[in-house]
Amino acid sequence: MTAAVLMIQGTGSDVGKSTLVAGLCRLARRRGMKVWPFKPQNMSNNAAVAVDGGEIGRAQWLQAVAAGVAPSVHMNPVLLKPESDCAAQIIVQGRVAGRRVAADFMAGRDALLPPVLESFRHGAALADLVMVEGAGSAAEINLRPRDIANMGFARAVGAPVVLVGDIDRGGVIASLVGTHRILASEDRAHVAGFIINKFRGDPALFTDGLDAIVAATGWRSFGVVPWLAAARHLPAEDAVVLEDHPLAERATSLLIVVPLLPHIANFDDLDPLRAEPGVRVVFVPPGAPLPREADLIILPGSKATRADLDALRAYGWDIDIKAHVRHGGRVLGLCGGYQMLGRTVSDPHGVEGAAGTSEGLALLEVSTVLRSDKTVRAVRGVIGDGNVPFNGYEIHAGETTGPATARPFAQVAGRPAGAQSADGLVAGLYVHGLFAADGLRRWFLAGLGHQARQTLSYNARLEQALEELADGLESALDVDGLFALAQKPAGRSVLDRVLPT
Repeated sequence: MTAAVLMIQGTGSDVGKSTLVAGLCRLARRRGMKVWPFKPQNMSNNAAVAVDGGEIGRAQWLQAVAAGVAPSVHMNPVLLKPESDCAAQIIVQGRVAGRRVAADFMAGRDALLPPVLESFRHGAALADLVMVEGAGSAAEINLRPRDIANMGFARAVGAPVVLVGDIDRGGVIASLVGTHRILASEDRAHVAGFIINKFRGDPALFTDGLDAIVAATGWRSFGVVPWLAAARHLPAEDAVVLEDHPLAERATSLLIVVPLLPHIANFDDLDPLRAEPGVRVVFVPPGAPLPREADLIILPGSKATRADLDALRAYGWDIDIKAHVRHGGRVLGLCGGYQMLGRTVSDPHGVEGAAGTSEGLALLEVSTVLRSDKTVRAVRGVIGDGNVPFNGYEIHAGETTGPATARPFAQVAGRPAGAQSADGLVAGLYVHGLFAADGLRRWFLAGLGHQARQTLSYNARLEQALEELADGLESALDVDGLFALAQKPAGRSVLDRVLPT
């Protein structure tokens, strides 16, 4: 089987490409197609474990769920996980390929195109349609000579491109017309049309705007997507969405506080808790104190544990956390957050930056040593006296030991995992995805004095959101027109196989 291909690119970051691709994957699936989501290069610290054992961006994991296929490392062959403003860990086909500063990465990007194309061919052999997502802006002309994420990839595989513009942030006409103006003619030839995303109000009021874009570019409009409520119930990929969460009124019964660390990772761990009625999860931005009335503080995952420990102290959050515990408050650390709760975090080989040792919060009698070998695996386990089951995954480069591990927080694969303090107020664990397990989530919240009222399972809620997203796109877009763009090598549309003539 050789698949057709359609690529969704954007006029900028966070315009909604990932969500639109997820919805289109579900719509193609409804039409009887075998769909393979694909993103040549992603930059995110929100990662998931694929069935073939490596890391991919969380957005591609969600797109695989939407498509009804098992997540694979070949859906996101290059994943950049930022560790600082100038350096990132590079994951190639699910495995760590090194750590590079920005200048070195740009110089060596040509070497990444072969594995990207290899992964693309792998997916194309298994599907009718490969739905490709670009990265950032299609018109970063300073990056174009070595681009593998947008037009460089589109030209390499002959993909038709549809551009997405975000009208909610303003300037959508300028962003689309400006993209048309500065694209090279060879790249511009790949663009077949555009989508306006995140529209609030009556789309009829933007008719003149659509006409202006068509007149200036010659591109076809495939529709105007309204601000869809279903998208709020899907896991977000970029931490920028967390910055809009204000410190609002106390939740009806439970307040969970999460410090917004500079290198926060896998913050989608908190999505199932955010979906619980009566529970409010607040991400506290730098410069704001952690609310004293918090019932629980969660230290999330981090891609740079020692750097985030420094930031935590600079913001005064270490004082807030220790005061919280002194007054009987609960603290949970997940992955990097677990490491921060210990006495020290040592990085003798410079895995996350300069080699050295940092003092932790000393709320657990454990110490962590970061190592070059990275643990990436799906896990099953149980927790609590009732052996409440859960599924999750681990992605970490550290080994944590110490007296507190004699009081494990859970059992993973039949072995003790994590640690907790003698009084039970502080606990930590390496497992991500814990709270997606409905029974575990309700058990955990009950331990905080909250009786969960949610009757719908989290995974069922996720599936419902994907269905509602697909319904919204079906109503707003010329979906069959989009899929008709996707051409197989013989020039036949992918719809020729699945739709009657």
